[in-house]
Amino acid sequence: MRLSARVDYALRAAAELASVAVGGTTGRSRPVTAEQIARAQDIPPKFLESILLQLRRGGIVHAQRGPEGGYWLARPAGEISLAEVIRVIDGPLAHVRGQRPEQLGYQGAARALQNVWIALRASEREILELVTIADVAAGALPGRVNELAADPRAWS
Repeated sequence: MRLSARVDYALRAAAELASVAVGGTTGRSRPVTAEQIARAQDIPPKFLESILLQLRRGGIVHAQRGPEGGYWLARPAGEISLAEVIRVIDGPLAHVRGQRPEQLGYQGAARALQNVWIALRASEREILELVTIADVAAGALPGRVNELAADPRAWS
């Protein structure tokens, strides 16, 4: 699986916003400036601005201008999955040559590849929809994720 820098930065920015939520990752957060997020997560500020705009348009964050302005999560962090953020930034989870796996037309000996790509997408979706921004911000990942990450084969 390949994640773009945009997705990586978007997930990190969302986790940062969750970490400053009033009452923990379930409460409404105070506005945080893009500059504060960029500094905390070492994200290029101009790049972050365009990502935050996408997240705002996708309903992940709210924004307010002015001296008291900034960004905050549109919903509690526990209601925002990693999959949702990825879809807002990069579109559907799994593509092969820019097409959804079910749209591919493999022939002959390669026919089974379509099922492999669909299974891969389902596996990605299982994890990315299970994990929320709150889980990441709290450093408390679901057991299934910790179990998979603990397997030494996962690291190679």
